[in-house]
Parts: sequence; C-alpha cells; structure tokens
Amino acid sequence: MGRYDDVLAGGRRPRRVIPVHEAEIELVVEDADSGFCGAVIGFEGQAVILEDRHGNRRLFPLEPAAFLLDGVTVTLTRPARSTADSGLKLTASGSVAVGPQRARVARAGRIWVEGLHDAALVERVWGDDLRVEGVVVEPLDGVDDLQRRVAEFSPGPDARLGVLVDHLVTGSKESRIVAAVTDPHVLVTGHPYVDVWQAVKPASVGIAAWPQVPRGTPWKEGVCAALGVAEPADLWRLILSRVNSYRDLETPLIGAVERLIDFVTTPPD
Repeated sequence: MGRYDDVLAGGRRPRRVIPVHEAEIELVVEDADSGFCGAVIGFEGQAVILEDRHGNRRLFPLEPAAFLLDGVTVTLTRPARSTADSGLKLTASGSVAVGPQRARVARAGRIWVEGLHDAALVERVWGDDLRVEGVVVEPLDGVDDLQRRVAEFSPGPDARLGVLVDHLVTGSKESRIVAAVTDPHVLVTGHPYVDVWQAVKPASVGIAAWPQVPRGTPWKEGVCAALGVAEPADLWRLILSRVNSYRDLETPLIGAVERLIDFVTTPPD
C-alpha cells in the first residue's frame, strides 16, 4: 500500500498513459470520436487515411486523435520506415479524391439540413464526396415540422434519410422534436451549437471566440452587433470564405455529417 499512500500524499492522481502504436498498412482501427472503423491505407502529412469495408475513405489527424485498437485506446504514429506521403490527392473533407468521372445519378436517399447556411457549409467541405456518391442535400427551413416531413418522404432501405440538426442537446426543443422520429431508415445527428456559424472555429474567422449573446436576443443579430458588422449576410459571406477544409470546423459537426453520409450511402445489411 506504500506507493498508493505516496500518491495520495502528493495530492495528485497518476496520469493515464495511452499506448503508442505504429500505424502499419492494413492495421484496422476505429476513430474514437466518430466511430469510423477502417484499415490504414496510407498517410497525408501528419494524418492517417482509413478505408472501411465499403470502400469509404477518411482522413484523421494522428495527434492528438485517439483510436481504438482491439478495444484499447491508442495513439497512432507513422511507422519509422515510412518517410514519404502517400501522394494521394484529398478533398476538403479529407477523403481521397477519386479524380474525374461521370456524374452519378442522384440517390433516392437525402440529407436534410436546417437552413441555407447549413447547406452551403456542407457543400463547401463535403461537396466533392456528395457528388461522387450521388447524395443531394436539401435545406428544411427549420425542423419544427420534422415528423410530418419524414412521413411524407417515406424513407426505406433504398431511400435512407439523414437529418442534421442544430443545437441538438439534452432538454432542448430540438431534442424533443427529434425524439418523435423513430423510423429505422432515418438517422438524425446534430451538433451542440445554437447556429451552424458557431461550428466554424473562431480562429478560422479571425476572432478569439464567438461572442456571448444575451438570452432573448436573436443569435445572429447579437453576434453581428458584438463584432461590429451591420448585416448578417455580410458576416456570413466572410465566415464561408474562411472555410477551406474540415480543419476549419469543430469536431462535433464533422462527426455528425460524416455519420449521415455513411448512413445514406452504405447499403443495408
């Protein structure tokens, strides 16, 4: 018991040590944040490229990202003998670009987002992937009538529906609306931000943090007032122009959109 007494006496808990594992080609791991599971197929800079069993490819930073290997949390590192990048061209989402090809006929499945700004942001980062997969993104103008809209869509095994919801947190109005959607062919994901603007990293926009808006004040108008911008449309154009890749977005939005794309495009078992 002596060594435990020493730790307690020092007032500190022993730090958890996460093992480091070389990311050998064909090693199968799962990204702990998004749940994406795939085999290592290459590297791009300080990121690893994973490919799942359906051929979907995603790019994940090696650090400080955590991966699950046989159920154990590990940090991946490039093998010592791997010194050159894979040479693969990537899209803004971090997926491997497939090069020129014929446009694919749109799938019956859809991805719905709350508004035009959400749709523009998704197109900015995932547009190349969506065109390759034949997935159409449609703005809803809010989710207040989501249950009826889903029923009208009539989702099924070959017409899956993904829905991206803003401010999807416990106890919110959005969480209650989403709870009423129980169709197995519908996946609803979301992010915790009041508005999709907040899902853009402040540093990418050139600010230290998104302003705190008093309760009762419309969020976009409050942000514009705090930043000294007259019109929300002007600030939105600036925000969108600063988004060049997934690196400019917060992790909750990235994970939510990636899950929806996988859900809509993966054939049912």
